[in-house]
Amino acid sequence: MGLSSIAEKALEQGKGILRLAPTWVPRSFCVPGRRIKLHPDDYYVLGGVRGGIDERWLSSTTPAKNGPLTGENEGLSAIVYDDGNGEQQILLKDAVDELKGALIGDRLWDEYQSWPMYSKFFDNMGPLPHHIHHNDEHAALIGQNGKPEAYYFPPQLNNHGGDFPYTFFGITPGTTKEQIKECLMNFNKGDNKITNFSSAFRLEPGTGWDVPPGMLHAPGSLCTYEPQKASDVFAMYQSLVNEAIVPEELLWNGTPENRKGDYDQLMEVIDWDLNVNPNLLETRFMRPKSVKDDAEMEAEGYSEKWVCYLNEAFSAKELTVFPGKTVTIKDAAAYGIIVMQGHGKFGEWDIETPALIRYGQLTHDEFFISEKAATEGVVISNPSKTDPIVILKHFGPGNPDLVL
Repeated sequence: MGLSSIAEKALEQGKGILRLAPTWVPRSFCVPGRRIKLHPDDYYVLGGVRGGIDERWLSSTTPAKNGPLTGENEGLSAIVYDDGNGEQQILLKDAVDELKGALIGDRLWDEYQSWPMYSKFFDNMGPLPHHIHHNDEHAALIGQNGKPEAYYFPPQLNNHGGDFPYTFFGITPGTTKEQIKECLMNFNKGDNKITNFSSAFRLEPGTGWDVPPGMLHAPGSLCTYEPQKASDVFAMYQSLVNEAIVPEELLWNGTPENRKGDYDQLMEVIDWDLNVNPNLLETRFMRPKSVKDDAEMEAEGYSEKWVCYLNEAFSAKELTVFPGKTVTIKDAAAYGIIVMQGHGKFGEWDIETPALIRYGQLTHDEFFISEKAATEGVVISNPSKTDPIVILKHFGPGNPDLVL
């Protein structure tokens, strides 16, 4: 069966909804927080040299940039299709390339010729280094897209806060550019102390933060749901975090070859005004916002809230379907989902939330919904007498429904 035939038949089989396989990604510089439901024996299944698996990528057509040891198709989501003789898998990226607007909608295909975002869980026992993502202009110098991102901290995955549930954001007002540049030039002298010039905010499950490109940030140790633009560009600006040395190669990650060693280039990546904004809590913190009147939704058997909504490049919702209820949910754009809690029916599919997943095991907790299926409405049924269904939904840029 040809690729196009598999993609078309998978979309037809799911009535416009594709089932996805879990996509696990290791990071050599991180220690897993062990909250993303992977089996305890499998966090280091790829070998110590690759590091622990601390990320699960969702609805991804973006390859992971993990250096020379990166596995084939690492970071890329796969569609699971049952042809009657067994389950086959094809890449979501290949299906998007083949089906185009029939899958993601003509609006997104015509502008991007791709699915231009993905989401992930990142799950670290300790904090990440103070780092930065490049904007489109700087990322283009190495052939990538810029990377805005956002964070939401799902209560279902945060039974413990890890070692440091606080995130440094930005640069303390009054700091000079010379002070930050000195920190970068001291990268190989042990602790370059760059977080001396930043402020940490306590992280709260059920809330989130918006992180534009050019903003320094050192994510804390809550398990995080992270919608983002389709890119894996970054540079680490902190040399020592949680008593672990950060390799210098990660300082220059994202820098064009002809400017490696140029600290002025690293400074140019920083959006200075964004970082020294004294009102970061007011402008970047996100509490969930109801998509419409709460009483109206409750009467229909559900609740839906925007959880990531400050960046045009993506958005995300949290949908709760109450016990014993059946609802029809319409959206104006294609989207991916991950089921956080409960079990039931989602369109044609049985959905469930696994408690434990082996590496390579298939699940029924992740799906991708075509624009046509989204606009026609997905029927969701919750047969439980006690347990709500909770689903996180990630959308691409310019979501027509995002009116706050």
